[in-house]
Amino acid sequence: MAALQASSPLISSSSSSGCSSKRKIMASIQLPKPSKFSLADPRFAVTKKLVEEFRTRNGYAFAEPLQMDIAQKDRVLEPRLSPPSSSIETTKKLYAILEAVEDRVEMHDNIGEQRDNWNELLLNSVNMMTLTATTTAAMAVAAPAPSLRACSALLFTAAAGMSLVMSKIQPSQLAEEQRNASRLFKQLRSEIKSMLILQSPTESDVKEMMEKMLALDRAYPLPLLGAMLEKFPMKFEPAAWWPRVSNKHRQSRGTKTVVKTGRNGWSKDLEVEMRAIVQVLKSKDKQDYLRLGNLALKLNKMLAVSAPLLTGIAATGSAFGGSTATTVAAIAGTMAAITNSFEHGGQVGMVVEMYRNCAGFFDLMEETIEATLEERDYSKRENGEMFEMKVAMKLGRSLSELRDLARKSMTSCIDGSEVDEFGSKLF
Repeated sequence: MAALQASSPLISSSSSSGCSSKRKIMASIQLPKPSKFSLADPRFAVTKKLVEEFRTRNGYAFAEPLQMDIAQKDRVLEPRLSPPSSSIETTKKLYAILEAVEDRVEMHDNIGEQRDNWNELLLNSVNMMTLTATTTAAMAVAAPAPSLRACSALLFTAAAGMSLVMSKIQPSQLAEEQRNASRLFKQLRSEIKSMLILQSPTESDVKEMMEKMLALDRAYPLPLLGAMLEKFPMKFEPAAWWPRVSNKHRQSRGTKTVVKTGRNGWSKDLEVEMRAIVQVLKSKDKQDYLRLGNLALKLNKMLAVSAPLLTGIAATGSAFGGSTATTVAAIAGTMAAITNSFEHGGQVGMVVEMYRNCAGFFDLMEETIEATLEERDYSKRENGEMFEMKVAMKLGRSLSELRDLARKSMTSCIDGSEVDEFGSKLF
């Protein structure tokens, strides 16, 4: 509009001059020319810098900046590269395993509490029935009556049956199995979560976690019929809740060529120290728990046979009648109540399982250290300093105490003497 107003006086002045010559009067409208947009403009550089700073501070994942082609007047969007689909699928599989592990933890917690209640309720019921039958048998001696003998015989028979069931299934040992299973599944859950946070999982990681979960299922089964662990084995053996490494696989790991990279925190002294620790665990801790486990198993077998047998003798004496038989029934019933209280109230089965689990822990430590040392490729081992710290924490020792124990073990091998302490300070 400013250009139009400036041209109007020019038209009026030319008409009033009266000149006959033809003049060409051009009234033009001049618009401001668009400024050229350049990526090298300092204003654009400042704006780009502010956007980048905002993205960095606030953690927003903006797409890559648009590249504008002025000549073609179009926009080309370059999207950020998405992660590979295989990595996403692997992560999904690992999350599926994590959900299954979470469910296992809940199941073992609930069933462990239930079986602990079984032990308490069954023990109270058996003892009350046995003591009631014993009192009735004693009354039948003082005042002979067929009804008293019949009631005593029935109570002793029922108590013998329940005592036999308790001796077979060992509720206290079942409850300890579920507690151990819950603790180990929680460890596996933490391991999977750490893997998802600290590294990109691979198919081998998924396979390893699946094998660990299935090994725990086999080591601590939930059902009683058909899958229950043998409570009175011929030989006491440590528990095994991890995938066993076959000899062929261990030999193949031992024949790998050494990759010429860093030693990943490992040194010759550290390897010698770990071998010395393994020797202590083998000769002291594991052997001690195997010895104690055998003693507890023998005691549990004796008590498991004695309690139903004594209750059966009491039931037979009450059924036959007579003062002598009734007296024998009262004495046998009293001894049966004492035996039941000692076996199930003292939770001898739980002690057997505890020793079995402790021996398995040292067996796992031994296998883990040996498998790590057999790996020739240092890059595939866990960092040496981290591995040493984990071993020390699992044994309840500081790093200096662990190294002192290794020195004592090496000295004992040279002198032919025995180490004067156990490897673990926890149990």
